[in-house]
Amino acid sequence: MTHHVSAMLDTYPKNVGNIDRQKLAECIQACFECAQTCTACADACLAEDMVADLRQCIRLNLDCADVCAATGRMLSRQTGNNVETTRALLEACRAACKTCGDECESHAQMHEHCKVCAEACRRCEQACADLLVTLG
Repeated sequence: MTHHVSAMLDTYPKNVGNIDRQKLAECIQACFECAQTCTACADACLAEDMVADLRQCIRLNLDCADVCAATGRMLSRQTGNNVETTRALLEACRAACKTCGDECESHAQMHEHCKVCAEACRRCEQACADLLVTLG
């Protein structure tokens, strides 16, 4: 699943430091996957007849998508060292994924797209937590 992400990290001409490359690759992949899934879930919510009931879900989907995309982009950059910002962004991503995942779970029995989105949010939340542990 993380083939291209790992391949790009492996081509980096310098040492990426103490960070676990596998955890880094998994987190980057999970962030981009979650960003896409949340964007698609927001769009699917907009197509539902009961769109007004999904207003908060749409908002949290879009917020989560933006945070995940930014996190994935930032984690993809290895030149230099910005551990404090990386740590803060991983915490923010984890929080956005938790909030969005909770909201989507509340709609999962009625909307399959929310079920799929909640799963992607949980995966990204865990990947961020796992990478945070490796940062010390």
